[in-house]
Amino acid sequence: MSKQATEPMKKRGWVIPMRPRSPHEPHRAATPLELFFDLVFVVAVAQAASRLHHGLAEAHGGEAVLSFVMVFFAIWWAWMNFTWFASAYDNDDVPYRLAVFIQLTGALILAAGVPQAFDERDFAIVTLGYVVMRLAMVGQWLRAARSDEERRVCATRYAIGITLCQMGWIALLFLPLGLMGFALMVIAELVVPIWAERVTATPWHPEHISERYGLFTIIVLGESILSASQAIQSTIQTGEFSGALVGIIVGGLLIVLTMWWFYFDRPTHNLLDSLQTVFLWGYGHLFIFAAAAAVGAGIAVTVDQATHHAEIGPRGAGFAVAIPVAIYLMGLWAIHTRPRASSWFQIALFPVATLLILLTPLTGQPVLWTGLLMAVLLSIKLIARYRYGVGTTLI
Repeated sequence: MSKQATEPMKKRGWVIPMRPRSPHEPHRAATPLELFFDLVFVVAVAQAASRLHHGLAEAHGGEAVLSFVMVFFAIWWAWMNFTWFASAYDNDDVPYRLAVFIQLTGALILAAGVPQAFDERDFAIVTLGYVVMRLAMVGQWLRAARSDEERRVCATRYAIGITLCQMGWIALLFLPLGLMGFALMVIAELVVPIWAERVTATPWHPEHISERYGLFTIIVLGESILSASQAIQSTIQTGEFSGALVGIIVGGLLIVLTMWWFYFDRPTHNLLDSLQTVFLWGYGHLFIFAAAAAVGAGIAVTVDQATHHAEIGPRGAGFAVAIPVAIYLMGLWAIHTRPRASSWFQIALFPVATLLILLTPLTGQPVLWTGLLMAVLLSIKLIARYRYGVGTTLI
């Protein structure tokens, strides 16, 4: 084929080489393909939160929480693998799109396996979903290794590490290692990026990563929005405008709205200024994401308890909301707030509020009091900012 004939093909994006994207590219935003990919995780997160809700309502808190943590890690890590690679190497050509479609198919299989993994701790279907996703993911990293000579060793390490980890997950299906085996594989998964990036960091885009994490935050906060909506619906259907249900509605809305505000209060991409910070920031979001999804399940449990459709007591239902809200706040404090704090007042504000929130189940209206404390915390934060001129940038 002549050189002239191949030029249009190159312009259409059929060329095999995968070039790295610039981490300084202006106005980098999430692509329609990334948003399409995220739709699968809306389903997976919803299923995990729903199973947590029913497990807590039936007073099987310990088993439900453990299953939720295990399943949510699988969901989060699949999303992480795709997101960070796409930030560095999304050239949107035909091979890339087809590979992402294969990953999306694997994610759908993963989502279909969530109920079985949650209820029976049977991760066979979830593992199958990972196999499909990672066949494409390893292919993507090998493409990057072939095209990006500067980061060839890094990309090759990713391909090797992901392959070995997937072999470990498959082996775990046949070995009676239980939770110890799961924990060891989680550690192995988390170590792979650290091992690979030590050679040469991939060219991920700070603003793009910040936006992608923000979009996933909205996905998990959607579970809390759904639960608040269900509380309103239950009140309307039963016609019982009891103080408990009204308190859950008001408190639930305050919780969700303030959780959103706290996360999106200020830009976060400027915090990603070193490799160590990036790993703490990226991995630390597991607690933020999981807690945000669990808040929705907790609000749903309090509705069930208030309408006498749950076996859990009122104090237990209150803790189902207070604990994930506390984890969410402390996660934000560690990742977003503390690095920017310039006084002991700013450092202590979130921990003190968290302690008070953990005491709300001892009151008669834990959801309402949690929401009010969150609103007070936000008010103090904003008043201090504008009065003393500390960090006046808002988004």
